[in-house]
Amino acid sequence: LIQDNTMMKDYLTYQMMNAFGVPSSLSSFVYITVNGEDWGLYLAVEGVEEAFLQRNYGNDYGELYKPDSMSFGGGRGNGRNFDRNALAEQDTVQPPSDTPPGEVDFGDFDPSARFAGGGGLSFGGGSDVKLQYIDDDPDSYSNIFSSAKTDISKSDEARLIASLKALSSYENLENVLDMDAVLRYFVVHNFVVNGDSYTGNMIHNYYLYEEDGRLSMIPWDYNLAFGTFIGGTATSSVNDAIDDVLSDRPMQAWIFSDASYTQQYHDLFADFLHTVDAAQIIHDAYALIGDYVKKDPTKFCTYEEFETGIQTLLSFCSLRRESVQGQLAGTIPSNSEAQNAQRDTQVNADNLDLSDMGTMSHGGMGGGPGGFDKTGRGDRMPLSVQDEAADDLGETNGAPSEPETPDSAESFPFKEQR
Repeated sequence: LIQDNTMMKDYLTYQMMNAFGVPSSLSSFVYITVNGEDWGLYLAVEGVEEAFLQRNYGNDYGELYKPDSMSFGGGRGNGRNFDRNALAEQDTVQPPSDTPPGEVDFGDFDPSARFAGGGGLSFGGGSDVKLQYIDDDPDSYSNIFSSAKTDISKSDEARLIASLKALSSYENLENVLDMDAVLRYFVVHNFVVNGDSYTGNMIHNYYLYEEDGRLSMIPWDYNLAFGTFIGGTATSSVNDAIDDVLSDRPMQAWIFSDASYTQQYHDLFADFLHTVDAAQIIHDAYALIGDYVKKDPTKFCTYEEFETGIQTLLSFCSLRRESVQGQLAGTIPSNSEAQNAQRDTQVNADNLDLSDMGTMSHGGMGGGPGGFDKTGRGDRMPLSVQDEAADDLGETNGAPSEPETPDSAESFPFKEQR
């Protein structure tokens, strides 16, 4: 729930991913007490690990990687070489030379003040995290193989490299991609406009799954989705072009390498808009957590700001749906260059303030009572307490009783505004 005044951007995205058939984490809201003391509302997210792989792919599952040149976040194994002290001492960065089409301007945000190069943390990532073929040497893919989540062999490395080679040249794609799974992933991913991802400047926050040479993507970390990562206007985010080609990201660019693939992507996007009801998911989540947010002593926004965030999220999803429908129908250009030349066709979202949902510069982290943890470090519950609480959630005597679900008109007092 970091940097999320809605308390549900991650939850909403995982719910939509699962509803649309994308292998993705299960998640549930939990209210934690420690020795009878309220620690507040958290989101429990299934780790992308062995149990996840068994649930989605069976006992004979394939290989799992989390390509990431930044080397922290995202489950077991990540962050093992991350040095916070080294990060604090570093203050320079080389920005990426090929900013993807449609990316928002960083504005006043200076990545060099926050994301420095070297020490396992870099801005923009390398060719391997972009899933480009480099050469046949496994050492050229250190950001992939060093972040393997399953035990891998030399033959596993060779097989993955061969798949990346075919992907980068757009050859034999039916045999090196689980096409339906990848297309479904990008449909939901592109709907929620997440710049903190494979399709953004950081090029991280995704898992790569490989089985018998076929590749697919597994989603991770959407607390800065819905246009709330860095800068940009609400109108530009709502109208984020669904057909921009990221030529240096072959896992995305292949969709536009053949008209038949693009049509499959469009057909699935239309199906998603027809079958997955974001507003209903928001409605149900609000009814579930509203009372807990109100009593949470560690929340990093007021209850009024939470309600404003929910209203903004609901409106964003409604306007985003309208824009994507227009892009699929051809009444709104589906690439950034044409949109910039025909701004009068865009869905107007000037009345939305995306920062109301919590952004990279607005919002914080939960913690113990008063916003501080028990060690005095501030902002976060101690990891040891988190682990113990997660293990004992079902046995915590101090957990509150389930709140009664009020009438829907009272529990969800919002309208889709424009």
